[in-house]
Amino acid sequence: MKISTKGRYALRLAIDVARQQESGPVSLREVSERQGFSVKYIEQLAGLLMHAGILESTRGAHGGYTLARDAANISAGEILRASEGSTAPVACLDDDFGVCPMREQCTTISFWEGLDKVIETYVDSVSLADLASQPIQEGEMCEFEVDLS
Repeated sequence: MKISTKGRYALRLAIDVARQQESGPVSLREVSERQGFSVKYIEQLAGLLMHAGILESTRGAHGGYTLARDAANISAGEILRASEGSTAPVACLDDDFGVCPMREQCTTISFWEGLDKVIETYVDSVSLADLASQPIQEGEMCEFEVDLS
């Protein structure tokens, strides 16, 4: 499975909001400046995350975005599914793919289902709070470490 720019940037957006929201709603312009991607693109991602119930917006002069729930109750998997649509390693496991006519004869389906389960378990085990608590490396805007043990 390869996560697209949309999924990677959606994670960065959510992490940024989680880190900055204590001082009030976070403007997308500020996120854009800190993260280095366009306001127009970040607006699209914010819309996806709002639709998924991850972000909420406040209008007005001091408006912006905050998390809709506590960061500890938002998983990386939720953010990736909101932005990517699926974390399935192969199309035949996607809900919108339909039932593969070869599924009953497929010798690899159990492998793909097992891999999908591992991916889902992992991405759902990492919370936004876990990601937001990672130290920011000097000169690296998107790198974070996750303990795999």
